[in-house]
Amino acid sequence: MVGIHDLRRPALYALETLAVTACYFAAGRLGLMRQLVVQGAVVTPIWPPTGVALACLLIFGIRALPGITLGVLFVVMSITSLQPAVIGTLAGNTAAPLCAYLLLRRVGFRTDLSRLRDGVALVFLGALASMLISASAGVGLLVLTDKLDAPGFWPVWLAWWVGDAMGVLLVTPVLLLLHTVRRPPSPARWKEATGLALIACGLVPLAAYSTISMLFLVYPLLIWAALRFQLAGSILCALLASTTTTIAATDQTGPFEHLTHIEVMIKLQAFNGSMALTALLLSAVITEQHHTRRSVERACQDLVEVLEHLTAGDAPRTRPPPDIDGPRPQRRER
Repeated sequence: MVGIHDLRRPALYALETLAVTACYFAAGRLGLMRQLVVQGAVVTPIWPPTGVALACLLIFGIRALPGITLGVLFVVMSITSLQPAVIGTLAGNTAAPLCAYLLLRRVGFRTDLSRLRDGVALVFLGALASMLISASAGVGLLVLTDKLDAPGFWPVWLAWWVGDAMGVLLVTPVLLLLHTVRRPPSPARWKEATGLALIACGLVPLAAYSTISMLFLVYPLLIWAALRFQLAGSILCALLASTTTTIAATDQTGPFEHLTHIEVMIKLQAFNGSMALTALLLSAVITEQHHTRRSVERACQDLVEVLEHLTAGDAPRTRPPPDIDGPRPQRRER
C-alpha cells in the first residue's frame, strides 16, 4: 500500500514545478513590456526571467530545471508560433542559468551574499560568463533563419547579452534576499528606511526624466543604502533606479532624448551595469566588514571573560601544550 508521504512528494514536486513555471512566465511578460529596437531586432534592456531561473536553481536545486524549461517554452510561444528554430532558443535560455548554477556551486557560492567573493562570483560567473550562452544561441538563430543580417550580429548580440546579464544582477539578489530573510528590521530603523525610500522615490525619477543628465545623483543614494542596509537597501535602490531609467530610455525622454537606438542602448546599459555592480560589490564588502568586526568583538569578549576568571583565581582548565620533542623519560626515584 502506498504511503501518504510517497503520494505527497510527487504532488509537492508538481506544485513546485508549476510555481517556477508561473514565476518565469510572469517575469518574461514583465520584461517584454519594455523593448528596444537594435538593427531591426527587438531586444529587452533587462530580461528578468534569467534572474528568476538562476534564483530558483540556487534555492530549489537542479529539480527546478523542468519548471524553467516550461517557462521558457510558454514565453516563446506567447511571442511567436512554435517552430523548429524555437528549440535552439529553448536550449540556450535553459542552458545559460544551468551553467551559471553549476559554476556558482563549483566556487562555493553562498546565497546570503555575505562575502565579497560571492558578489564577484555572481557578477562574473553567474551573469557575464554564463549569459554568453543564451545570447549566442538566440542571435545565432536569428542569423541562420535570415531574420537578421550578418553585419547586425554583434550589436544585437551585445544588447541581448547585457539584457540577460542585467536580469541576473538585479533580480537574482532580490529573490535570494527574500528567501533568506528571517526577521524584519528593528523598529528603530524603520524611520531611516522610510526616509531613504521617500528620497529615492523623489530623486530617482527626477534624475531619470530630467533633460539635464543627472543620473549621477543616484550614486550617493546607493552608497547610503549600502552603508546602512547592506544588500537589502543597495539592491532595491539599484532595482528602482534601473527600472525607472529603463522606462525613460524606452520612451526616449529625459537624458535619452534625441539619441539613436544604439546610443540609447549603450547609455542605458552602461548606467544599469554600473549600478548593479556598485550595489552588489559595495554591499558585499560592507557586510563582510561587519562580520569581521563582530568576530573580533566576540573574541575580545571571550578574552575579557578569561581574564576575569584569572583575576578571580579560577584559572580555566587548559591542557598542557604537546611536547614537540616527544615524551621525556621519567626519572626514577631512589
